[in-house]
Amino acid sequence: MRMLFGTDGIRGVAGDPPLDHPTVYCIGAALGRHLRERREHADVVLGQDTRESSCWIAESLTAGLEWAGAKVQSAGVITTPAVALLARGGFSAGVVISASHNPWTDNGIKVFGHDGYKLSDATEEKIETDIFDLLHGRAKGFDPARIPEPRMQASVAHTHPELLQKYVEWLAANVRGTEFRGMRVLVDCANGAATPVAHRVFAACGITAAFLHDRPDGRNINEGCGALHPEFVAAEIAKEPGKYAAGVTFDGDADRALFSDDKGKVVNGDAVLLVAAREMKKRGTLRGDTVVATTMSNMGLEVALRKENVRMLRAPVGDKYVLEEMGKSGAVLGGEQSGHIIFRDGDATTGDGLLTALRVLQVVAASGKSLGELVGEMKVFPQTIKNIKVREKKPFDQVSEVAEAIRAAEKELDGNGRVVVRYSGTESLARVMVEADSEATMRRLTEAIAGAIQRALGG
Repeated sequence: MRMLFGTDGIRGVAGDPPLDHPTVYCIGAALGRHLRERREHADVVLGQDTRESSCWIAESLTAGLEWAGAKVQSAGVITTPAVALLARGGFSAGVVISASHNPWTDNGIKVFGHDGYKLSDATEEKIETDIFDLLHGRAKGFDPARIPEPRMQASVAHTHPELLQKYVEWLAANVRGTEFRGMRVLVDCANGAATPVAHRVFAACGITAAFLHDRPDGRNINEGCGALHPEFVAAEIAKEPGKYAAGVTFDGDADRALFSDDKGKVVNGDAVLLVAAREMKKRGTLRGDTVVATTMSNMGLEVALRKENVRMLRAPVGDKYVLEEMGKSGAVLGGEQSGHIIFRDGDATTGDGLLTALRVLQVVAASGKSLGELVGEMKVFPQTIKNIKVREKKPFDQVSEVAEAIRAAEKELDGNGRVVVRYSGTESLARVMVEADSEATMRRLTEAIAGAIQRALGG
């Protein structure tokens, strides 16, 4: 059982274990040792988001990597999917310093292999064991008492702008030949990693873009903006309906995107999957006429895809698990309601908010229809998600009050809705999702299950 790695790398409060300086140094050292075991030369590309802690975490991690004999090239502030892409360009691994959509006080470390994919659970477990051995003085030739104080390393201080440019060019190449002339979009960068990239990408594609929340100060990442608050861009567009073809909003590390249509209605990841699936099937690129979604995706998506003779498979929540199911089934399109969309009909190996934005705008431009028209046929079942802070993550079937509340809800729905109750992979939260054919039933059942969790496990 992994103690450090969650569903999306290692996350926590910056400065507190496991993101204190000694542990971060040992994470770098353990990763470096792992890479050196497999390759004579270990070259790592490093990227980070705009949090004020990202710089010192990058310094500490780099120091540990270099102790193990790895060489590090910093791409500076750049998106998570950019690092995944760059890792495939001759690097042994790619590392991102980011906590994605979490508050600025948090941070994280995410690792991609030389193939651009996230590490397997087994590999993470092995590295994690080595981290603890280093940290507690059990590794030969390493004294944790002699871990140097964090300082700016040359490999971190000097960034390589050509790495960012390579990513921009790759994004533009994905929609080459599309006529975007005259298209106007409103883009929310979440004061995060999309900021230095989005301006260049939209300009390179000939899209006229106005930008919001593109002035990061180290503490305003995700603050009232970005993919956590797509309603902000939607409200701005609603002030002048028709001025923009769409609104686009990214999360802190830009591995996902949500949208607004031209009238100010939020368009989530389920609707994006429908738009993409239809277009790819039309082009003959939707392998197996299959789409992978998650347990949280709305039943309305499943119904809409069925009408298009497209089957929908469900994976556990987490783009890592969506990708695993895509590999098993051979699907080339998958994603999450939250906006993580994975296109495997090209070179992408992970969810990419900027690529998703360009692919959606490409469909709008080519179809002559508005985004609202493209998604308007999908009937959405009323759905709500409620988060409850918990003090422990005990299996729900071992908590009688919670198990009974879930059983009662499922019996009442009797196939006319769904109940999904799970723990967050990155936070001390239980998530309750209920879909029903009426909003009143949905809310009543959600409160019943959430109340049982609060009473039994509440933090």
